[in-house]
Parts: sequence; structure tokens; C-alpha cells
Amino acid sequence: MIRYIAYCRKSTDEKDRQVLSIEAQVAELQEFAKRENLYITEFVTESKSAKVPGREIFNQVLRRIEKGEISGIVSWHPDRLARNSIDGGKIIYLLDTGKLKDLKFPTHWFDNTPQGKFMLNIAFGQSKYYVDNLSENVKRGQRQKIRNGVWPKKAPLGCLNNPKTRGIDVDPEKSKIVKKAFEEFAKGKSFTDISRLFYKFGLKTKDGNQLNPSTVKNILSNRFHIGLMKFAGEIYKGTHKQFISKSLFEKAQKQVKRINKPRRGGHNFPFIGLTKCAECGAAITAEIHTKYYKTTKRKADYIYYRCTKKKGPCSQKSYVRQEEFDSQMRKIVSDVAIPATIAKDWLSWLKRDEKGETKLAQVNIEKLENGIRELDKKLNLLVDGYLDGVFEEEIYKLKKNEIFEEKLKLQEQIAKIKEKGSHWLEPFKEFIICARDGAKIARVKNNCHDLAIMAKNVGSNFFLQNQHLGVEYKKGFDTVKFYGGGRPAATRALTKSESVGVVGLEPTASASQTQRASQLRHTPF
Repeated sequence: MIRYIAYCRKSTDEKDRQVLSIEAQVAELQEFAKRENLYITEFVTESKSAKVPGREIFNQVLRRIEKGEISGIVSWHPDRLARNSIDGGKIIYLLDTGKLKDLKFPTHWFDNTPQGKFMLNIAFGQSKYYVDNLSENVKRGQRQKIRNGVWPKKAPLGCLNNPKTRGIDVDPEKSKIVKKAFEEFAKGKSFTDISRLFYKFGLKTKDGNQLNPSTVKNILSNRFHIGLMKFAGEIYKGTHKQFISKSLFEKAQKQVKRINKPRRGGHNFPFIGLTKCAECGAAITAEIHTKYYKTTKRKADYIYYRCTKKKGPCSQKSYVRQEEFDSQMRKIVSDVAIPATIAKDWLSWLKRDEKGETKLAQVNIEKLENGIRELDKKLNLLVDGYLDGVFEEEIYKLKKNEIFEEKLKLQEQIAKIKEKGSHWLEPFKEFIICARDGAKIARVKNNCHDLAIMAKNVGSNFFLQNQHLGVEYKKGFDTVKFYGGGRPAATRALTKSESVGVVGLEPTASASQTQRASQLRHTPF
């Protein structure tokens, strides 16, 4: 009597759902064995795809056949046994050697004869063809979805896949968390800080732990949030809704670049990476000195900043206590802070000026749209050349991506003008808010990290020489410093027209702006 083993398999692949579940297969095989009077020693089940070799339980069944423990297999269909050439070949080889006596299927005829093995081989080939063809169809569908501007894979954090529309929707809850993470990160938070923020709002790993910093970095660097999708080496414009602005995303990318590698000992000195030595140009480092007080028998730690002297000889020998460093940094920030009353007036006038930007915006939009049409012509010529065999695929992709990036910049400028009226209004608004908030941050005690972040916003180069901290202010802030900063006794005022110019912008010379500038010129700090 042939001893059979019943093998039931359910693929874990999502696209294999139409196959009978394992429970149904077991029930069907039990009824089949009863009708055919088959002696089944046991039922074995496995939940794994058969597209590639490596199924543990299936390999155990084959080893038992080779040992002579069993001599027959009962399964629902040949595709439950193999969907790849290697596993199918093993079964046919065991039939050729006589170690496998028989195969039984409720849905497929088989006899252990040359004709039966030929038909079995065809059944295995059909199973493999189904998998290969399904894979090609899936890839084809993905390529078409990406052409239509729809991401064909799992939606990133903050978005979700819509099973009805087959598109990507904004997750009403998680999108707010992701946006908050971008805002906090742009202010100077670390990847670990953002990981804690995600954990606080319930965004964790499958094991319930905090997200890895590298995972957080990928989330904050994903250009999907600004409507770009990279698929198979090409960049595409997505049609999904965006909840992260381009300006916020760019600020986050600057912070990604600013973050330094972890330092030895795990110390998080607030002003590291901000200052260089004025004499030799080497970085300023920090170290902890421990002092022991005999009278009180206690130890105290003090943080000192000094030149690393890694770029050659340097005569700077003095150390600067963090308290002194902090004090000088607060003065640098407060010197370019503006009073809240002045900031309020500027913001109010700026809001009124937005209404006068419509005509200029329309002219700029027409220029940008002409530029886009020119790029479209270049892209069409590039595609024709590629189809005619003039360009190789790699060159085509490279040039296509370059044109796409340029076109995207113009589209972003159009979108920004339509949303905000002019490209100078929003940066100038941020400049006013930063100059206003500097005074509050400089007054608060024990906020070294916030102070360092504000310092990066107002200054581009910090240098230390003879225990004195110097700075090169960014455009706009250098003019605020020249006009007296936040000192009420200053007799000169920075006009809006002047301040807009020094931050590298080109405002419209509208009548309302001229009037505001005249008012601001006589407004003392």
C-alpha cells in the first residue's frame, strides 16, 4: 500500500488570494482520500510562495520521500507543489528514480507513466508561466500608474492607499503628525527627537519600539511629500495632494545636511558645529572638565570650548566657558532683534501689499509658462531622438530628468506665485518673524539649543578669537544690526524697501510699498 502525505500550501502573496485557503484544501483532500481509498499518514501545511525555491516544509517532504518514509503525495493542484522549475524538476526526478510512486490531485489527472510525467511537466510549466506573466502584468500596471502620476506601491507615512480609487489620499491623522515632525525638525531638532515625537503619537515599529533614526531620515527626505516620485531611475510628477510645503521641505533638507555624525561619549554640546577659529579656520570643539572641591568634597563639571588646531599651528590657547559662550551668543542674537511693535506694523503693511501683487504675478506667470512650453518642445525632441535610436537609454533618462527638474522648478514658481502673490513676500515675512522672535529667545535662560538654532538663522559664519565670539550676519540681519537692532534709542530705522533688498529679493516698486517704506524710514527701533 502506498503511504501518502497530504501537502497543502497557501501563498502569502497578496495577488494569490484567489487560491483556496489551507483549511478548505484540507477538507477537500480528506473527502478526496475517502472517495479514492487513499492512505494518508499526515497532513502538512505551509504558508509560503512557491515562485522561488526554499520552502522548508516542502523540502522536508522531499527528504522523507528520499528516505523511503513515504512514497506518494496528495495535493489540491500541481501548482501547490511547484511554481518554479527547480522544485518541479525535483518531483519529476523522484518519479524517474522510483522513490516517488504516485501523485494524486482532485483537480488534475496523473499516472506514473511517460505520458503522465509529460502532462505533469506541462502543468508545472503552466504554473510557472502564470507567475511570470502575472509579474509582467503587475509591472506593466505599475508603469502605467506612475505615468498617470499615481504612486504604485505602499503609500508613505502620512498618506494612505485608497482601495476604491486606487490612488493615494492624505491620512487625516498621521499627516498632521508628519507635518509637525517636519516643522520641529526644520527648527533644529535631531532625528532622535523626531523619533520620540513619532513614538509619543503612536507611530512605532512593529515591535512597539521607537523608529530608527535612519528610518526617520528617510521619511524627512522623501520627495514624495512635495509631489515627486522616483521609479526605475526616472522622476515623475505625482497627482496626489501635498500637505508639506516646498519651503518647509527645503528647510528640513538643510537640517539633514547640518546634522553631524555622533560624537564620542554621546555628549550633546549645543554650540558644536557652529563656530570656527578665526586664526586657523579649524572647528571649535567642546570638552568637559571636572573640578574637585576639597572643602565641600564634591565634584562639578564645566564645559569649555576651544580650537581643535587640526589645520596647522595656532596660537589660540584660551578656553571659553560655556556660560561665557552662551552670554556672547545671546548678545549676537539680541543685537539683530526688532521690537514686537515694529514687527507687528511691518507684518500688517506686508499683508496689505499682498493685494497689489496681482498684476505683477500675472506677468511673471506668463513668462514662466512660456519657459515651460520651451522645455516641452525640448522634451518632445528628446523622445523622438530616443525612439529613432539617436540616444541611448541611459543618456535619455539623464537628459529627461534634467529637463523634468527644470520644468518642475518653473511649475513650483508658478504655484508659489499663485498661492502667495510674489516670491519675495513669504521670505520677507519669515525674516520679520525671525528678527522678532530673536529677542524672546535671547532673554530666556537655559535654552542653549534653541539659542544655537536661532543663531544659525541670523548668522552664516561664527568665529572665535581670544575668547571673543564674532559673527558675519546674514543679509537683512546685518542691516538691522547697522541700524541699531532692538535698541529703543536708535535714531535710524530699517525701511521695508531696504530690508527686502538686503535679503536678496526684488520687491515690486508699487505705490503702496513706497508709502510703507516712507513710514518705516521714520519709525525708530
